[in-house]
Order: sequence, then C-alpha cells, then structure tokens
Amino acid sequence: MIEKRVIRFVADLQPKQYKQIVSKILSLQENPRPQDCTKLERYKGGYRVDSGEYRILYTIDDKEQLVTVWRVGLRNDSRVYRGL
Repeated sequence: MIEKRVIRFVADLQPKQYKQIVSKILSLQENPRPQDCTKLERYKGGYRVDSGEYRILYTIDDKEQLVTVWRVGLRNDSRVYRGL
C-alpha cells in the first residue's frame, strides 16, 4: 500500500527519479527486508531504504503480508523524519 502523499510526491519527480523510486517500492513487495534496509529506532515496525538520493520509509505487517510506504524524501533532508 502506498499513501496518497507519497504518490503525489513521486508523481512530481523527474522521470529518472520516478522510475528509480517506483521500482524500489515495487521490489519491497517481493522482499520487504532487503540487505540495505535499516530498522527505524523511533518508529515501531518502521524501516527505511535508500533509492538514489531519496529515502523511502515504510512499515511491514508480516501477519497480513502488507508493506505500507508512508513517506519518501531526500536523504539529506531531516524533514523526512519529522513527526516520528
């Protein structure tokens, strides 16, 4: 599942970044815990993974086999973690 604000954010990106991020999000459905993912300390059940210069934040519900992408932002921008 992808939240609406993520869809809006990604839709405004350049085609190269759009393709890169969408590809990474889709790969999370097959492997929600890739080798380059990191568990978030301040957000229970949250993970992050990098895709180029962007960071993807998501949660995993193993019981329902559901990955929810709830935020995408620039890696060097602390706003991606605001509100955790």
